[in-house]
Amino acid sequence: MSDEMTNQSPRRPDPAKARTLAAALPWLKRYHGQTIVVKYGGNAMTDESLKVAFAEDIAFLRFAGFKPVVVHGGGPQISRMLDKLGIESEFRGGLRVTTPEAMDVVRMVLVGQVQRELVGLINQHGALAVGLSGEDAGLFTAEATNTIVDGEEVDLGLVGEVARVRPEAVLDLIEAGRVPVVSSVAPDVDGVVHNVNADTAAAALAIALGAEKLLVLTDVEGLYRDYGNSDDLIQEISPEALGEMLPSLDSGMVPKMRACYEAVTGGVPRATVVDGREPHSVLLEIFTDEGVGTQVLPGVATRMRKPYAPQDES
Repeated sequence: MSDEMTNQSPRRPDPAKARTLAAALPWLKRYHGQTIVVKYGGNAMTDESLKVAFAEDIAFLRFAGFKPVVVHGGGPQISRMLDKLGIESEFRGGLRVTTPEAMDVVRMVLVGQVQRELVGLINQHGALAVGLSGEDAGLFTAEATNTIVDGEEVDLGLVGEVARVRPEAVLDLIEAGRVPVVSSVAPDVDGVVHNVNADTAAAALAIALGAEKLLVLTDVEGLYRDYGNSDDLIQEISPEALGEMLPSLDSGMVPKMRACYEAVTGGVPRATVVDGREPHSVLLEIFTDEGVGTQVLPGVATRMRKPYAPQDES
């Protein structure tokens, strides 16, 4: 320590920091020891500063006594690698059409690139994260699925939904104090590996783990009442009301909101889509009264989010 540093008077501790910590107490009590499944995707996994912030959030949850589990996709990274290799790719109904050639790339990118990077970022804060995929220890069994676009069934190739979850491997890691980081690829009953949508995989895992909460990161503020025609952002909605909205939603939001719907109707007490473009959005959602994004929970009337007050930039 330099002489200049030792000669400086210490700053008075900021009481606002203590108030912020105290305000988190109700949520620390509610979620302490509880499993929270977080689906990691969108801008949060492409912007370097957001990657770091997300890893900090997950490490914070673990050290605060929560049991976080991360399920990740890798759409942007997969698209870049497919383009680099000259392999054509298209989306139908919000889902990637996956040929056998593309599946090799999906597997390589998710397990070998995205997962390893996220595990490394979390582990900068301690020996916490362990990577695995739906192939490991029979975690996920996939079932091939297609989608409906404009009233017609579309063949998606090697795309599947999670038909079965064997959560023992994840439970063992949680019991050991680790943070499981799960890549969303999974074999079918014949061993053919499929590209599983990470949103719905996260929902299936949350149900199987008996999670207290599912968080789904996205690239918008939440669910809009009439996207494209209104700025009205829904703060809370019941699964019944959401189910009525699903057929009319923008295709990119359908898998995310369906994941929330399936999680809550499957027994998870609450599920939330969160704006992953906001630094530390996971902590903001969990540790603030108003939260961020749109929360799906049973027995509530649809409630709109009030506009945020302008920040004081003085």
